[in-house]
Order: sequence, then structure tokens, then C-alpha cells
Amino acid sequence: METYGIEKYGILNPKSVKRNLSAAVLTEEALRTEPCRLTDKGALLVETGKYTGRSPKDRFIADEKGVSEEINWGNENKKISPEAFDRIYGKVAAYLSNRDIYVFDGFAGADPKFRVSIRVINEYASQNLFMHDMLLRPTEKELKGYKEDFTIICAPGLKLDAKVEGINSEAAILISFTKHLVIIAGSKYGGEMKKSVFSVMNYLLPHKGVLGMHCSANMAQDGSGDTALFFGLSGTGKTTLSADPNRGLIGDDEHGWGDDGIFNIEGGCYAKCIDLSAEKEPEIFGAIRHGAVMENVVIDPVTRVPDYTDKSLTENTRVAYPVDFIPNAVIPGVGGHPKTIIFLTADAYGVLPPVAKLTNEQAMYYFVSGYTSKVAGTERGITDPVCTFSTCFGSPFLPLDSSRYAELLGQKIEKHGVNVYLINTGWTGGPYGVGKRMSLPATRAIVTAALNGSLAKVAYETEPFFGLAVPKTCPNVDAEILNPKNVWKDKKEYDRLAKKLAGEFVENFKKYTHMPANIVNAGPKA
Repeated sequence: METYGIEKYGILNPKSVKRNLSAAVLTEEALRTEPCRLTDKGALLVETGKYTGRSPKDRFIADEKGVSEEINWGNENKKISPEAFDRIYGKVAAYLSNRDIYVFDGFAGADPKFRVSIRVINEYASQNLFMHDMLLRPTEKELKGYKEDFTIICAPGLKLDAKVEGINSEAAILISFTKHLVIIAGSKYGGEMKKSVFSVMNYLLPHKGVLGMHCSANMAQDGSGDTALFFGLSGTGKTTLSADPNRGLIGDDEHGWGDDGIFNIEGGCYAKCIDLSAEKEPEIFGAIRHGAVMENVVIDPVTRVPDYTDKSLTENTRVAYPVDFIPNAVIPGVGGHPKTIIFLTADAYGVLPPVAKLTNEQAMYYFVSGYTSKVAGTERGITDPVCTFSTCFGSPFLPLDSSRYAELLGQKIEKHGVNVYLINTGWTGGPYGVGKRMSLPATRAIVTAALNGSLAKVAYETEPFFGLAVPKTCPNVDAEILNPKNVWKDKKEYDRLAKKLAGEFVENFKKYTHMPANIVNAGPKA
């Protein structure tokens, strides 16, 4: 029996080792060996049990010599001793021994110059199909000479003893950069594997002068190579606004910016399903078919039709599918250097302008800040929103200090003359509960003007609280709304909340102690 060398990981006497099976065969294997079902369109549906999202408190990086000095240790990057890593690794290997094993050998990084070979070892066929969808799939020729650079070993069925292992729960997501290993135990949520790859890439790529980015990317289909990036946290409209029938989709979530331009790190998409409809997001809706893997979506037991409004298992219902399930996907997922970068924020204070053009220093400041906001709640009397800052729009997946990523971004923006815009998709005319959500047609018109270059040619004025350059006009947008204070009835309340948000930015930025002064000074003056 061919074992494809899994003995070197301590996985001994496997019943079988099945490598790089097709989506059809993996679907059959999952239906045969796991409690899962098919939907009406043929997608594989699994339930992930207790863990229906990432578990950041259970994620650790091995504190290893030669690596420890570089890691930005803290709440996002927690230490585990090499001895504890090895102990848990040994238990995972022992658990997987004497079982049927599924191996997928694939790649991260569509640019061959920066491609990383990723081997995934799974106990479940459904999870192997998930990574078959999410990674770049090799040709038969590439498989013959395949040699892995990093390996992910995933054993969801193994529940650890937190007290014995010195961890936080029965689950563990562990990364060793010296052993080139990711160990996942106790969680069946597919996003742990996906984001572990992203964390690995965000450690490796900066050493090669490449910026890893948590963003979507699209490209003009006229052969010009005109590429655009969309950064934004959950709820800001990143997926919606980057999905443009007139532009090709390079990728929806993770990209690198190298010597030759932008490249997709992934070979698939991992989309939210909650409230999904064919009218709102036809591309995603159409991609949910045979070969896709759905997580925690509720279906009709008779017709197997999904109910995308049902949140009874989780609000974080998901689907993974190959990127080429999207009709206008760019294959291979590479594009030129971007001409436009858009930072999306849903400001529930309602004080940020619908759009502002950023200087290079401001671009680095707002990139590092990674701001959006969540509403404080629906209780009577609570009107102020809650600020949310996520470093570089992806703090859970950034092993290095934020200054490394900011410096790379600044260098690339300056070298390639990129226009950078901050676009507020949140509230206008008042905070959440008083104002209204920014008009989607207006936001789309702003994005179009940014992408076609017309927004770079209009006159600007500087607003007083954040020092942002706000356009006086924008094609197909009512000029009155461009200055947010204009549409507020209570001007004093606008001033109060603008000062409050500016202060939140300044307070948040104090933690970036290694940040150059020119970036710090590009922020609001609270």
C-alpha cells in the first residue's frame, strides 16, 4: 500500500492513505464514512458541532529559537513551549495511526515565484474536500515531483485535556515555523485550516518582500491589467462591492503583492451563507453545487433545499468552493500592480465621509488601524456604537509586528503610484439608531469613480477632525452627502461624536509602539 511518506509524521500503520482524490470521490467517501448529506444542488453539507467558527483562544505558536524574536506576541499570537507542541503533536499522530487517512497536496500562492507547497492530512474526507476546494490544485505533472513545504495535520475527533496540555480547551490550533507544521485537534470548523495557511503565508511572504493581505481583488477585463484591492472587516461590503460583473474576480479574501503584481493565495472561496439569495449575490448562489462544501446550513429534510435565513445552528453558516465556480474568475489568479486600493469601513457613528482620498501616510495609518464599528445594541437609551479595530484588517493572522506589513504597503503604494480611498459604507445623517445606512447605489457609484480614475481628478477639501481629503463632487453622487456634517440635523452632536471617534483612533494607535512618527502623525488629532 502506498502511504506517501506519512510515517515521517509519526502516523503509523494506516488502514489506507488516499491522496488527491477528485471532488466526486471525496464526496462519496464523506457520505459513506461521516454523518453528512447532499443538498438539492449536490453540495456536501456537514455540521461542525461545538465549533462553528474560529477559536482564537485555542490558537498558539511554538516559542522556538530563531522565530520567537520575530513574533508579535500578545492576545493574537500566544506562546506554547516546543515541548508542549511536541507532546500534543505526538498525541495527534497516535490518534491518526491505524485509521483511514486522506491527503491533499496543493499550493498556496498563484504566483509561481512565491508559491508554497501545502500538504493537508485529514481524518475526514469532508475536510479534505474543503482544502481541495480552498488550495490551488496541482496538475498530474506537478504531483509527480511534489515536495511539501508546510504540512497541516487535522484531527477533529481528538479531544484534548486542557489541564494536562496547558491549553484553554479540548481544541488546539498550533503552528511550528521551525518544524513547518500546523496541528489542529478538537475542531471540525474548516476555517481553522484555511486561516492557518494564511497565517503561515503572512510569516513567510514578508521575508521575500511580499505583502500578504486580507482583502478581495478584481481586475478590468479589457486587458489593461487594471487591478483593485478591497480591504474590509465583516459587514463592510467587501464581497458585495468587489463582485462586479464588469471586472474579473482574482479572489475574495487573501492575496499577496509581489514583484510582478497581485496574486491570489487561495484556489477557492469561503463565503458566508446567512441570508444568501440569488438576487443579492448570484455568483455565490450559483457556486453552491456539486464539489462545494457547506457548513452548518439548515436544509429541508425532504427537498434538501437550504434555508439560508435559518440561524439555529449558527449565524456563521459557510460554503467553500473552487474559485472557478465563479463565472468571471481570473484563472490563474494573478493581476498587475493595483491602481486603486479601497479601505471599507462601516462607521456606525455616522461621522466619517462617504469617501476620502488618503495620503501615503494616512493609507498606512488606516491600514494598520483596520477600523469598523459594531452597533452597541438595540436596548433603549444605548445609541453610541462600539469601535472595532483589527490590525491591518486581519490581526488574528499576522505573526509579525504590524510595522512590517505597514512598511511594505507604504513602499508599494509609493513605488506604483496607487490611489487609496477610505469609503464609509456605514451610517450617514446620524449614528446608528438615528441616521440611515449609506445608500448602496451611491457607494457603488463612488467605487466606480475610484476605479475609473475620475475621483482622482475632482477638487477636494480637508475636514477638521480626521484631516481627511473629502471630494467636493463625485460623478453620479449627490454632492450634498459627501461632507457628512451637511446631512446631520444636530451639528453639535456631529462634532461630539466626530471628536469621540477621533479619540478612539488615537487611543487604539498607542499600542503600536514600533510605528514610525510620520505614520502616527497621519492620524486624527484628538
